Amino acid sequence: MGITPTELVHLRQGTHNNISERVLKKAILHRKNALFYRTLAGAHVGDVFMSLIHTAELNHIAAFDYLVALQRHGDEVAAHPSAWMPWNYQTTLASQNPGPDPPD
Repeated sequence: MGITPTELVHLRQGTHNNISERVLKKAILHRKNALFYRTLAGAHVGDVFMSLIHTAELNHIAAFDYLVALQRHGDEVAAHPSAWMPWNYQTTLASQNPGPDPPD
């Protein structure tokens, strides 16, 4: 047995999983920060926000704008959560509000 020349080339080039490491980086950071939550309820809120923000970022959506839209349309989000996922919330917003959002 032994290593074939092709396997040796792959070993020298190095195998990497940069995509996986980038995806896990936020979860690992969140896990480290979670040590300082005072209650389970606080930890749950942190988990939900981490999941929402990371999912938005993975779908190339501005996380802040996404969270603002969820807050402004809380009743609709509760009634139809599948329409408010990061990848389709802008379509839902456009169908509900054909004009610009009113100023705060």
